Amino acid sequence: QVQLVESGGGLVQAGGSLRLSCVASGRTFDRNSMGWFRQAPGNEREFVAAINWSGAITYYGDSVKGRFTISRDNAKNTVYLQMNSLKPEDTAIYYCAATTTRVPFKSRNEYPYWGQGTQVTVSS
Repeated sequence: QVQLVESGGGLVQAGGSLRLSCVASGRTFDRNSMGWFRQAPGNEREFVAAINWSGAITYYGDSVKGRFTISRDNAKNTVYLQMNSLKPEDTAIYYCAATTTRVPFKSRNEYPYWGQGTQVTVSS
């Protein structure tokens, strides 16, 4: 089992930045690839970014490429999402997720473990 707790969400103006954190406990963290997803009201949960177990491989959704950066610190059992140049359309609940493999995935179906989410609101 893996428990995930996100933090760092909040209200920010368009063009601003936020850094989300996700602390993992339970299963050995450095064996899991991790991902961030988001869900806005009325929308499906959308892939944002993923990172493999070592941090050497990262994937991004098209809408966040060049603005968001995913990283991890295995010594702290933490994965981060640095979000820059935020736009109102980035407003959503952001979820951290963990796989059971060292390979990262873009599909939410590959992630059996999820956090409770943290709200990000970007005002125009």
